[in-house]
Amino acid sequence: MGPISRFAALGCWIALAGTGWSAENTLTPAEQKAGWKLLFDGKSAQAFRNFKKDALNPQWKVLDGTLVRTAAGAGDIISRDQFGNFELLLDFKISKGGNSGLMFKVTEEADQPWHTGPEVQIQDNVDGHDPQKAGWLYQLYQTGNNPMTKKPLDTTRPAGEWNQIRLLVCEDRAELFMNGHHYWTCRIGDKAWNERLAKSKFAKMAGFAKANQGHICLQDHGNEVAFRNIKVREVDSRGNPRQPIDGDLPVKLQTVFSGVNWAGYKPVDDQDKPNPLRPIIVTHSGDGSGRLFMAEQHGKIHQIPATGSGDSKLFLDLTSRVRYSDKENEEGFLGLAFHPRFRDNGEFFCYFTNREMPRKSILSRFRLKPGSKDEADLNSEEVLTQIDQPFWNHNGGTIAFGPDGKLYIALGDGGAANDPFEAGQRLDTVLGKILRIDVDARDPGKNYAIPRDNPFVGREGARGEIWALGLRNPWRIAFDRKTGALFCADVGQNLWEEIDVITRGGNYGWNLREATKPFGTSKRKPPVTPLIDPIWEYDHQVGKSITGGFVYRGKAIPELVGKYLYADYVSGKVWALDYNQQTGQVRGNYAIPSPMLPVITFGEDESGEAYLTIVSAEGKGIYKLVPATRAAIPADAGAQPALPEAPAAAARPTTADSAQRRARPGLISRLISRLRGR
Repeated sequence: MGPISRFAALGCWIALAGTGWSAENTLTPAEQKAGWKLLFDGKSAQAFRNFKKDALNPQWKVLDGTLVRTAAGAGDIISRDQFGNFELLLDFKISKGGNSGLMFKVTEEADQPWHTGPEVQIQDNVDGHDPQKAGWLYQLYQTGNNPMTKKPLDTTRPAGEWNQIRLLVCEDRAELFMNGHHYWTCRIGDKAWNERLAKSKFAKMAGFAKANQGHICLQDHGNEVAFRNIKVREVDSRGNPRQPIDGDLPVKLQTVFSGVNWAGYKPVDDQDKPNPLRPIIVTHSGDGSGRLFMAEQHGKIHQIPATGSGDSKLFLDLTSRVRYSDKENEEGFLGLAFHPRFRDNGEFFCYFTNREMPRKSILSRFRLKPGSKDEADLNSEEVLTQIDQPFWNHNGGTIAFGPDGKLYIALGDGGAANDPFEAGQRLDTVLGKILRIDVDARDPGKNYAIPRDNPFVGREGARGEIWALGLRNPWRIAFDRKTGALFCADVGQNLWEEIDVITRGGNYGWNLREATKPFGTSKRKPPVTPLIDPIWEYDHQVGKSITGGFVYRGKAIPELVGKYLYADYVSGKVWALDYNQQTGQVRGNYAIPSPMLPVITFGEDESGEAYLTIVSAEGKGIYKLVPATRAAIPADAGAQPALPEAPAAAARPTTADSAQRRARPGLISRLISRLRGR
C-alpha cells in the first residue's frame, strides 16, 4: 500500500473508531433544508479548478472519498463559484509537519491567492514550523487563552486525524470554530481589523480583503493534505441562513388562563422588584378527571380552575425546599410526573434542586392528603435519590412514566461547559444520561428498584439505572402516547441543537460530538457503545437553545397529528417536525406562527391538546395551540426570498406580548446562559 492510500485508510479507521464523525460527503435532511450544498461529494472535484486555470492539476486526486494534494506541482485550487456572505464547513487532515491553508474571497487579479484572500491557517500544530497555528486567521486573529492552561486554545487533532472547520463570513462579522470550539470573531474592515492589518505583511497589498465576493481557496504549501465534507451555504449580511422549513401550519398560539389568580403569586416581590411567573410545567394527572396542573420553577404546583379563570388551587408548595435564582436559572423545580395509577394510589413524583449546599437534584415521591383529591401532603415526601450536581446548569429535569410503567429521568452532564468531567460517555455516573427505574419495587438500600432489563445491569463499574447516554442537557423528554417512542431534545453548546429518539442503551454522542458534528480533541477513549445520529439538528444561525415538546396526538388540529413539537428559547421560533417513525425519515419541518417569545416548556392536557409557556412579568405566560383559519403555506409560495435580511416574525406581536418583552428585566442578557454554560 502506497503512502497516499495509507493516509486515506488511516482516516477511514479513525472515523469508524468512534471519534464523533457522521456520514462523509453527504448532507443531512436538516442541512439540505437549511440551504447547505456540497462543494465536494467524495467522487468528483469538478467544483474546483486551479488558480488562474480552467481545470484541476492532476496532482490533486480524489482518493477514498477525499480530495488530496498528492505531489509537487498541485498548486492552489479555488472554487468555480464565488461567494460573498456565506458559511463553510470543511474537514481537513494534515500530514506530519505539514502546512496548508484555507482562503476566502480570493480574486484572480493578483499573482497569488493570499494577496487578496484572508487565510485560515492549516498545519500540524505539533511538528509544524509556522508560529501561526491551525485555525488562526493568518497574522490577524488567533484564539483566546485556554482558562486551564493560560495558553492559546488548541482543539486541533494531531497529524493524520481529521479536523473540522466551520467558517462564517458576512458583512456583520467573520468567525471560526475548530472542532466545535470558538476560535475568533472579527469584522472585516472595522477599526480593529484595520489596526491589525496595518501591522501584518498584507498591509502592502492593495486588494487584500477588499472584494465583496470571491473564491474559496485550498492551498498547496508543499505538503500532503486531504479535504472532505466541504459544504457551503449562502447567508444574508447578518449571517442568517435560509430557514429549514417546508412551510407554515394553520396553527396559532392563543393566550389562556390569563384570568387565573395564581395562589401566592405576586408580580412584584417584597422589595418592589419584578417577580416574573415561570410556568415550567403544564401537565395532567392522567386519572380521567381532565384536571390540568401548572408548576412554577420556584416550587409551587397549581391546579388550574376548570373554567380557565378564578383562583387556582395550591396543590403543593415546595418553595421552602427548592432553590431558584434568576442568576442560576437552570435550577429550581424542574420535573413532575403523576403515577400511572394516581387515581388509586395518589402518588406523584417531583424533581427539584435542594435549597441547601452542596448542590443536589432531588427526586421525591409525594402523596395526596388522606381524603383529598386536590391537595398533596408536603410531609409525605419520600426521597428516592439525591444526585450531586457540580455546577448550577445542565440539570435536565424531565421525569416521565413510560408505557412500561417505569419512571424515566433525564439528566444533564453536570454543567459548566465542554463536559469537563466527560460525564456523557462515562457509565460510572448518572450525569449526561436518561435513567430508568421502578418506583413500585425496592432494591436493598434503595427506595426504588433497578429493572433487570436495563442495558448496563451487571456491567462492571456501570450504574444500572442508565437507559441511554451521551447527552448534554436534555431539555424535555416525552413519550409518544400512540407508539411509545421516547423523544428527547438535547441542548447544544456552541453550534448545534438536536432531537433524538431514545433507544435502550443508545449513545447520542456528547461530548465526542455535538449533534452530528465532531467536538473537541481526540484525546479520549472510544465510545462505550456505537453513536446514534439525531433525527434532526439545526445550527446556531437558526436558533441557540432547543426546547423539546412532544408528538401531538390531540384532535383539535388534524394538521399537527403525529408531528413532534419543539421550539427555540433564544430565537422564539416554534416548529413541528414530521418524522416517520417506521422509516426513520424526516418528511418535513413546519413553522408554527408565533410572537417569537422564549419558550421554556411545552405541555399537554389529558386529551392530548398542546400548550407552551414563557416567562411572564404579568403572570400570563401560558399559550394553547389552536387551529388557524387558513391553509398551510408552502415554503416557496409567493415572493418570499430565499435569504431574507432578517428572519421575519411569523406573527406580529400583540401589544400585550410587546409589554411582556419590555417587562422581563435582564432576561435577554440571560437567554444564552440558560442551558448553555460558557
